[in-house]
Amino acid sequence: MTATQENLREFWKRLCLDERFANAPYKIETNAQGQIIMSPTRNWHGFYTAEITKLLEKFLPHGKIIVECAVDTTGGTKEADVAWLSPGRFEIVKDQFSCSVAPEICVEVASTSNTFQELMGKKDLYLAAGALEYWLCDEKGLMQFFDPKGLLQRSTLCPDFPVKVET
Repeated sequence: MTATQENLREFWKRLCLDERFANAPYKIETNAQGQIIMSPTRNWHGFYTAEITKLLEKFLPHGKIIVECAVDTTGGTKEADVAWLSPGRFEIVKDQFSCSVAPEICVEVASTSNTFQELMGKKDLYLAAGALEYWLCDEKGLMQFFDPKGLLQRSTLCPDFPVKVET
């Protein structure tokens, strides 16, 4: 870990302990410059997050799921809306403020405040931090699955996961 990454990790820890952010109505992340980024969400965002969590519990019951999972990346601390971790990887990160190694699956539910470019940037950051797959859910529940080689037809880690999350 570089000194810059260590500084960003320490900044994230202080942010987590800061009572002013305890009940923030936004998803909070940081960028590579140590700036705080807050993203408003709509109710469908929370709905899809919950549905994806339930489906992961159904299809990958042997792992652990974290909602709003903070992950150390070279671009700052990012929060996957849903993350799935194997038991071994969970043991590594369970007591950390942010994951020093990304969960095997990092899922983003697109918000109206996100650009496609931003979401693809997060894909690259999560995969570089050790994620095996990145999933993207759009505002209609359509899923896209990626691994380090690119777009997949279906998840290889969870092939039974649907390509559309139903409302």
